[in-house]
Amino acid sequence: MLNERFSRQMKDFQGDIFFDEPLRNHCTFKIGGNAEILYVPKNEKALIAAVNFSKENNIPFHILGNGSNVLISDDGLEGIVIKLFGGLTDLLYLGDGIIAAGAGISLTRLCNFALEKSLTGLEFAYGIPGTVGGAVYMNAGAYGGEIKDVLMSVRTFNPETGEVKEEPVQKVSLSYRDTQFMHTGVIITAAYFRLEKGEKEAISERMQELMQKRKTSQPLEFPSAGSTFKRPPDAFAAALIDKCGLKGLTVGGAKVSEKHAGFVINFDNASFSDVITLMDKIKAAVLGKYGIELTPEVEILR
Repeated sequence: MLNERFSRQMKDFQGDIFFDEPLRNHCTFKIGGNAEILYVPKNEKALIAAVNFSKENNIPFHILGNGSNVLISDDGLEGIVIKLFGGLTDLLYLGDGIIAAGAGISLTRLCNFALEKSLTGLEFAYGIPGTVGGAVYMNAGAYGGEIKDVLMSVRTFNPETGEVKEEPVQKVSLSYRDTQFMHTGVIITAAYFRLEKGEKEAISERMQELMQKRKTSQPLEFPSAGSTFKRPPDAFAAALIDKCGLKGLTVGGAKVSEKHAGFVINFDNASFSDVITLMDKIKAAVLGKYGIELTPEVEILR
């Protein structure tokens, strides 16, 4: 009945609907059970309609980007999973170094678009396997750069009030791997970035240099959700984990990468429970040896 009601409700909106869809196919960890309904809205109106349907029918909904920073339960997720990657893909150059990007645009595509326009400032984000929405949501960063450094404004939809608005970055709370969006339930639908003019060749060289660093230092050959834990004050999670002798520590099909201790990888058909148990072991070891409590960077959905 839910499937039929949702299909009828959304027939006048642009989007793709999937029923009983394996979520392991929609996240970089390659772990997770099925979604009752997976919906990919093609525009903001379709997104809002899907959220309103869930609220009117008292059905839970979850927002997913490219699934690059999530660990999803093997039991799957009830209700509607709204996946923005593959939808909300408007990408425009507005002049004066300003790019408007839909929340479903991949960071790689955004970086390549900036390169085409000879705009510098986003090189640090090249190779981060997330979307614009996900990057703004958590203030993604790497190699000394963060999204907040180049973000100009954010367009959002508030499911509680129904309000759609655009806010300048000065009015948005953004800090290290933490933003107001992680605590309010407000949905990012688009973002505007202000970049500087640069030399296309130098921009390209920097992008390729950072991509090579990723390939050399990170276990990109295995499914993962990137850095598993946030950097604690005055320390580095990967270094603490390494000093605890945890590289190679395995629980079921999950393992602490021997290439980069900050990554928990799915090396052999790991389950949700495997990863959670391994994360708990890592946290306990670091707390016991250094008195530092690690905080997960990966978002856990269950």
